[in-house]
Amino acid sequence: MSHKPNCAILDDYQAAALASADWAILQDRLEIRRYGEHLGDEDAVAAELADCTIIVAMRERTAFSKSLLERLPNLKLLITTGMRNRSIDMEAARSLTIQVCGTRSERGPASELAWAGLLAFMRNIPQETANFREGGPWQLGLGRSLEGRRLGIVGLGKQGKRMAGYGKAFGMEVCSWTRSNPEQRASELDIKALSLDDLFATSDVITIQLALTDETRGFVTSEMLQRMRPDAVLVNSARGPLVDEKALIECLQEKRIGGAVLDVFDTEPLPLDHPFRSLANVLATPHVGYVTQENYAVYFNDAIENIDSWLKGVPLRVLA
Repeated sequence: MSHKPNCAILDDYQAAALASADWAILQDRLEIRRYGEHLGDEDAVAAELADCTIIVAMRERTAFSKSLLERLPNLKLLITTGMRNRSIDMEAARSLTIQVCGTRSERGPASELAWAGLLAFMRNIPQETANFREGGPWQLGLGRSLEGRRLGIVGLGKQGKRMAGYGKAFGMEVCSWTRSNPEQRASELDIKALSLDDLFATSDVITIQLALTDETRGFVTSEMLQRMRPDAVLVNSARGPLVDEKALIECLQEKRIGGAVLDVFDTEPLPLDHPFRSLANVLATPHVGYVTQENYAVYFNDAIENIDSWLKGVPLRVLA
């Protein structure tokens, strides 16, 4: 009897991978094991996964550098949820003949989470809810409305367009900056195009909706943050490194801006002593923008389909 190849499902924090799709089609051909916690540093990952032929990675929770890939001698198929994963060294994977495939995803969860965070921040919902449960004063303070305020969107990709729709639905004046064809793309959405300087200087809410690339890393600089109004709110549900983290922390500590709504960070999981965990003018969530039942169903059904097709010699959703 031939030995079945090993397949590892990584960083399944919610124990949702096996419940989100039907893995029965693979059970006779693979030994499947899942990990509910992050495996740790490169040495720990390499030691634990050295026998794996197939790995299913959840977004960028575990990075696959060249040095790690070289320590996984049996790895032939690496699947990432989503169709982009900046933490995989694609050139190294190619040189080691490791096939890298992605999955589809739902379009709405990340922008929905960003908007939920903004609403919660503006209306002090976490504080009011905690106070209510603790039996404190009936009401703590004044929230702020979104209607009539200016929403500045940096980047008009899929998520940026959704944020524009939400802003209009809430009666906001929606403005945008995007790198290519800014006037035309804003006009198509019936919103106003602004220069980057004007957007940061005049918006009440600024939401970052860029993809993380070498060119956009550190895109939001200290100078941009300093242009913001003293009561303005920065929303980032895209990628942490898009914003100069040190500069943002300084702005928040010195209360030079109104606050930040964050779902993404330079280092994840965020260290327990990180300022974002304790600053009163930050509403932060642990990168759950994509963590929904519907999205996980797409991720893991596609992962199963990818594995089945690869085993049959016809790989699907191959990443370039």
